[in-house]
Amino acid sequence: MEELSAFKYIETRSRFFAHLYRIDSIGEVDIILKEHRKNYKKAVHHCFAIRFTDADGKLIEYSKDDGEVGHPGKTLLELMRRKDLTSHVLMVSRMFGGIKLGVGGVTRAFKAAGGSVLETI
Repeated sequence: MEELSAFKYIETRSRFFAHLYRIDSIGEVDIILKEHRKNYKKAVHHCFAIRFTDADGKLIEYSKDDGEVGHPGKTLLELMRRKDLTSHVLMVSRMFGGIKLGVGGVTRAFKAAGGSVLETI
């Protein structure tokens, strides 16, 4: 696993920490998630998307919202599709800032954070 890029995005006092990783196996996702939980202990949600081509050439796509509203995992997955990433994990950890963003606001914030980290590659 290799971290390719990281970006911090702030929306109405909530902080979003976006990271893009290149992975060699699906098992590395658990390692990345554990690291995010350790590094961002105050984060309420760790949402992510995976696009990975296995040894048989089959594309595996998966996303997780981690209880967040607005399906941010699907939003992150769509960003990865647009960039045609096929051996990557896009993870965004959110630290709640005390102000509710609503479903649309959460989706826009995750899209902005994920999109910003993808712009750097």
